[in-house]
Amino acid sequence: MLVINIFYRGKNGSAKKFAEEMVSSGIVDLVRKEEGNLGYSYFFPMEDEETVLLIDKWKDEEALDRHHKTDMMRQIALLREKYKLSMKVEQYISK
Repeated sequence: MLVINIFYRGKNGSAKKFAEEMVSSGIVDLVRKEEGNLGYSYFFPMEDEETVLLIDKWKDEEALDRHHKTDMMRQIALLREKYKLSMKVEQYISK
């Protein structure tokens, strides 16, 4: 299993607004229904109100690669640009 932690950082609450639009637009539900997706959840660090953490879990590298080729990735990138977010990505492999 792959676990990807994505830290989205913005200003004036933009990271939280991004996560809210990801949910309200239905993108989150679509990602969760993709073959090989094992989890897709947002968290809000108490000590940093301008950051949102996405914990994204995939069965294997192939499932993640398929996800990266979907139209959803383009939609996610457009939302990231809309909210002017920076990203920090950490990837872990679990057995």
